[in-house]
Amino acid sequence: MESRPKQEKLRVDRWLWAARFFKTRSLAKSAIENGKIELNGNRIKASKEIAQGDLLSVRRGDTVQVVTVLALTDKRGSATIAQGLYEETEQSILERAIVTEKKKIIRAGYSSPKSKPSKKDRRKIAELQMNGDTYN
Repeated sequence: MESRPKQEKLRVDRWLWAARFFKTRSLAKSAIENGKIELNGNRIKASKEIAQGDLLSVRRGDTVQVVTVLALTDKRGSATIAQGLYEETEQSILERAIVTEKKKIIRAGYSSPKSKPSKKDRRKIAELQMNGDTYN
């Protein structure tokens, strides 16, 4: 069985898929096209080639991960292998922790109702609305 030569450059959509940032290459490609991926601070195309040492910014939802490319592969392996392909910057880890804490604080004050309001609750709501105490 012959081993593949070590790659010097690789398409960014293939690497994002192999590093398990996205489930499919087409999802990685659409994220790149929508400007959610930046290479060294610049927007890129899916066919852009990356090399070791490049800085990738990956935005998924509210979180942004800034990672340094450590290794290149176009084979999708286990999660532990995928985590060895990149290293997240300290600043990125700190910012993601702050965003997570803010989300927890926001959710802490909200509790969804277990059931619809009772007749007594509906009267209280109607009374509040008549007094103009609503947030609408």
